[in-house]
Amino acid sequence: MKYAFCNEMFGDQPFDQACATMRALGYTGVEIAPFTLLPGDAPCDVRKVSADRRSEVRRQAEAAGLEVVGLHWLLAKTSGYHLTHPQAAVRRATAEYLRELVRLCAELGGKIMVFGSPQQRNLLPGVGYDEAEQHAAEILRSVMPACADHGVTIALEPLGPADGNFMLTANAAIHLAEMVDSPHCKLHLDVKAMASESPDIHVIIQKSRDWLVHFHVNDPNLLGPGMGDVEYGPIMTALAQINYAGWLSLEVFKYEPSPVEIAQRSIEYLQQIETAVARGAES
Repeated sequence: MKYAFCNEMFGDQPFDQACATMRALGYTGVEIAPFTLLPGDAPCDVRKVSADRRSEVRRQAEAAGLEVVGLHWLLAKTSGYHLTHPQAAVRRATAEYLRELVRLCAELGGKIMVFGSPQQRNLLPGVGYDEAEQHAAEILRSVMPACADHGVTIALEPLGPADGNFMLTANAAIHLAEMVDSPHCKLHLDVKAMASESPDIHVIIQKSRDWLVHFHVNDPNLLGPGMGDVEYGPIMTALAQINYAGWLSLEVFKYEPSPVEIAQRSIEYLQQIETAVARGAES
């Protein structure tokens, strides 16, 4: 398995320092939240990320021995964009901004863009689910040529009902990807989110095998794997059974006792599970 981390958990550290720390712990990839590339708390606009800054981030990751996996939190801290908006002008602006993100992702060396951003996709007043789904498919279809040009895949992320009301299950995300109908629109799965679904997580993984391109590891308690109630044995077994070749990317939402301790405990736990699964497959 390949292990990556999401960089916003080190928001108070220089990027190069965080990369060096995580590489020392055994991580080999970094997943970037676009808003971390700009200073301050102003609305994020990646068009303001200079060419020099893009080159610097890529260079710093590579110098630490890390691959830039891609981007997530695509529309977080932005203004004026929404995936399911009923107004055509907003949808056009959202599509254009996603194309800018595709270019940023490729210039950083990434290949995956995880579309979570619940606040920028949730149903708006007066918009039904079917209509919202049509709007989302329209936007995503218009972004696919840019994805093809730059070798980037948008991975749709189901999120549980605690986070929103649009695309809550793997089946819903797969259905939207089918509507988009492009090899550059696939599925991302997140353990915290899947914990709210039925059936069990390992069954969801197995049923999603033809669509899955990226995976977030965490726990419903907002900490890392092995730090809560979710058992990762069946999860890692299912990933091995479907020959998953993508990243296991650590995304947590609580940073106590510290990002470094969470990262260390998480990768040690996952590596232990991975070893046990491999031994079981050999026996």
